[in-house]
Amino acid sequence: MVELVTVPPVAQELADLFGAAGHRLYLVGGTVRDALLGRPETDLDFTTDARPDAVLALVDGWASAVWDTGIAFGTVGLRRRGVTMEITTFRSDAYDRVSRNPVVAYGDTIEEDLERRDFSVNAMAVELTGGRRAFVDPFGGLAALASGVLDTPATPEESFADDPLRMLRAARFVAQLGFTPAPRVVAAMTAMAAELGRITAERVQVELSKLIMGAHPRRGLELLVDTGLAEVVLPEVPAMRLAIDEHMQHKDVYTHSLVVLEQAIARETEGPDLVLRLAALLHDIGKPDTRRREPDGRVSFHHHEAVGAKLVRKRLRALRYPKVIVDEVSQLVFLHLRFHGYGGGEWTDSAVRRYVTDAGPLLDRLHKLVRSDCTTRNKRRAAALQRTYDDLESRITTLRAQEELDAIRPDLDGNAIMELLGIGPGPLVGRAYKHLLALRMERGPLSREDAEAELRRWAAANGAG
Repeated sequence: MVELVTVPPVAQELADLFGAAGHRLYLVGGTVRDALLGRPETDLDFTTDARPDAVLALVDGWASAVWDTGIAFGTVGLRRRGVTMEITTFRSDAYDRVSRNPVVAYGDTIEEDLERRDFSVNAMAVELTGGRRAFVDPFGGLAALASGVLDTPATPEESFADDPLRMLRAARFVAQLGFTPAPRVVAAMTAMAAELGRITAERVQVELSKLIMGAHPRRGLELLVDTGLAEVVLPEVPAMRLAIDEHMQHKDVYTHSLVVLEQAIARETEGPDLVLRLAALLHDIGKPDTRRREPDGRVSFHHHEAVGAKLVRKRLRALRYPKVIVDEVSQLVFLHLRFHGYGGGEWTDSAVRRYVTDAGPLLDRLHKLVRSDCTTRNKRRAAALQRTYDDLESRITTLRAQEELDAIRPDLDGNAIMELLGIGPGPLVGRAYKHLLALRMERGPLSREDAEAELRRWAAANGAG
């Protein structure tokens, strides 16, 4: 089996260093899994019987860079010829199962080290020392990989009690690699979902982002919802199962949102887009809070885009997402219904300008989100919606060509306003600027003469002249 794993030359060089010093070195974990799957190599992970101090001594002078930020957990990081590597001493940790902090204990055998790992597909190793390349697979990782099954080396209850984040990692591997979790894994995730609550938001966010950026995010999200983990991580998503959508065409808003996510992914042009995917998944999370049954029997969700934008901001902040992601996702959610006011294409040029200006650099993503939000089974209606949006995009293109739509500014800047009105910096300048910007949005570009005349009229009416 070992011939299936291509060993990079730099890894064998490192192994020769360890072997000459009487130590054993193994490629391990995700490095072996990805090599067997034919996925491109990035970083290399190793495990060894050498203790951290010995590892540091061995790589000193060989590596171009060494860091010991993980040395308390037995891990030494290094880089050589552009390849990043981590070497961790055999571990046989115990966990306090309250904070998840391990009591670091070094092990003596590779089998002991592999047993503590999260999943059997990550519990395979290839020995590079001793003049041979021995494949080590005591927990059936290769068979699990071949069958696409996600299982744990120890019982899943033991594994998840040690680190509840592994339950979220299970869903992440389902999304990334298309694995199917073993029934006992699903049962343990369901029974222990609440344990995820003791994991820091930062660690949860990293795994959730990897899940959403995976090749099959819908499968991972459905596993989170079905096991109850989503109630801990992203409760607004399972809450959407309670709201029937206004078209009465879908089982629920939750299912609709998963379809929108898949359709948005199909429209990605430059690889996975976390902002677009989050916006697609969360665009309707305001519906449960705004659901009303109208006198005619229909269901309405008035202003769910505004409520949803606030919920998105609150949730993503709680998950410690960077401010730029919070702002962009919430703005897309806030704007996703704006197009539906376009009706049969009767928007004024002013309304088109506002659509573009409010979207700003998010316009391309907004286009993709709005088009993806059409999930009706009525082919005629779906085609009509796409034609209407084609018309809006055509209007935007035409206006862009006419007036540099992406950089709309008032026809007079702050300095010109102060000079014309004979005033200094202050709130009055800002009010005048906003007035001119509103005129610019409403009427398009004005000549210098017209802009000055409008400013004088505004100043006279507001006691500023």
